[in-house]
Amino acid sequence: MKRALTRIVVVGGGFGGLSAVRALKHAPVQITLIDKRNFHLFQPLLYQVATGGLSPADIAAPLRSILKKQNNVEVVLGDVTDLDPDTHEVILGDGERIPYDTLILATGATHHYFGQDQWEPFAPGLKTLEDAQEMRRRILWAFEQAERAEDPQERDAWLTFVVIGGGPTGVELSGAIAELAHHTLKRDFRRIDPTQTTVYLLENAERVLPPYPPDLSAKAQKSLEKLGVIVWTQTRAANMEPGSVECAGAHEDTLRAQTVFWAAGARASSLCSVLQERLHAPLDRNQRVMVELDWSLPGHPEVFVIGDLAHYAHQTGAPLPGVAQVAMQSGKYVARRIRDQLNQKSTKSFRYLNLGDMAVIGRNAAVANLHVMRLGGFLAWLAWLFIHLMYLVGYESKLIVLIQWAWNYFSRNRRARLILGEKPPLETIPAPEVEKQRQNV
Repeated sequence: MKRALTRIVVVGGGFGGLSAVRALKHAPVQITLIDKRNFHLFQPLLYQVATGGLSPADIAAPLRSILKKQNNVEVVLGDVTDLDPDTHEVILGDGERIPYDTLILATGATHHYFGQDQWEPFAPGLKTLEDAQEMRRRILWAFEQAERAEDPQERDAWLTFVVIGGGPTGVELSGAIAELAHHTLKRDFRRIDPTQTTVYLLENAERVLPPYPPDLSAKAQKSLEKLGVIVWTQTRAANMEPGSVECAGAHEDTLRAQTVFWAAGARASSLCSVLQERLHAPLDRNQRVMVELDWSLPGHPEVFVIGDLAHYAHQTGAPLPGVAQVAMQSGKYVARRIRDQLNQKSTKSFRYLNLGDMAVIGRNAAVANLHVMRLGGFLAWLAWLFIHLMYLVGYESKLIVLIQWAWNYFSRNRRARLILGEKPPLETIPAPEVEKQRQNV
C-alpha cells in the first residue's frame, strides 16, 4: 500500500514562506501554500513604488507563475483566520478547512503605532502594495494641492512632508521624497517651486539607522541632509491631527504638514493572537511568537513560526531583526528540518548568518555594512543595486527594474507618477468628517 504524502500547509507567500516552499521542491510531500494575495512582493523596494520610481508589477510576481514547475505545490488564494489544533486544520475566512500534518506560518508583520492607532489614517505605513500606492497618491496629491493654494501658509503645509521613524524604511522614503521634489518635479509646475519642499525625518533614538555602526549612521544623515532632508533625532511624535504633527524630545515643535508617513515600528500579524488562544503560544510585547530553537511552537513540534512572526532570541539573547534575510534563512532551515525528519536524520541547530545591512539614500548614495567591509556613497549604492536585483524573483523582473533604474539614473525621472483613486487623502477632509471617512477607507 502506497504511503500517503506528508501534508504541509504554508501560510504566507512572502520571503519566509516562499523560501520554505521552494526548498521542499524535491521532497516527497504535498504542499498547500495559502496567501490572501496572489503574488509574492519584494518589500524592500516598496518605497520606490511609493515615490513613483517603479510600478507595482515591477516588484511583484504571481505565486502561481513562480511555482508552476513545482508539482508538489498547490496555491490557495485565501485568508487564514483560525485553526483547529484537534483536527490539525487551518480555517479560512470563508469557512473552508484545510488539513495539515506540518504547519508553517509566515504571515509577516504590520504597522505598530505604540498604542496610538488613531494616527493611522493621518500617517499610513508601508508594508503592502496598497500602502505604496496610497503613499504615492498622497505625495503627488500634495504637490497638486500646493499648486492650487492661494494662501502661502497653506501652500507651505502642502509642501512639507514628515516621515516618522529613522530606520531603513524611513531613511529611504524621506530621501526618495526629497529627490523627487528637488529634481524630478522641479520643472513640472507653474505656480510653485517644488525645490522649496521641506522633508522632516523624526527618529526617537540618538541617530538614524540605530542598528548600524555609528559611522554609517553619520554618513546616512549627511547624505540625507545633502538632499535637503531635515533630520531630527531624539525626537518623537507626541500627537497628531490632520495637517499637523506635535513633536516632543530634543525638538519640541508643531510641524504644519499635510502629508505624514509612519516608519517607526512593526508588530506581528493578527494570526499570533489566534496562536495564543488556540495553542497557548507565548507572545512578546510586539505580539511575536516566542519560538523554540528549531522555530517550532512550544509544545507543538508540528507547527513552525518563521520570519517577522517569530521572536527568535536563542542565538544572541536578543530577537533576530525583522528583515528579509532572516525570513529566508528560517524558511530554508525549517524545510531542511522537515526533509531530515522524513529521512530520519538529525538536523544541526539553526545559525543565522547576517549577510549585511544596507540602506539607499537617493542617487549615488547608500550605506552598507557588509561586515567584511563598510561602504558609503556610490560603491554602497552599486552594492545595494546588485543585491536587490539578485533577490528579485524572475528574470523578467530583474531586467525591467534594471532598465527602469538606469533610466531614472540618467534622466532623474520617475515615470510611474500616477494618482490612483477618486477619494482625496484624509488630510484634506475637515476634522469632523474624518471619523466618518475612516470607516469607509
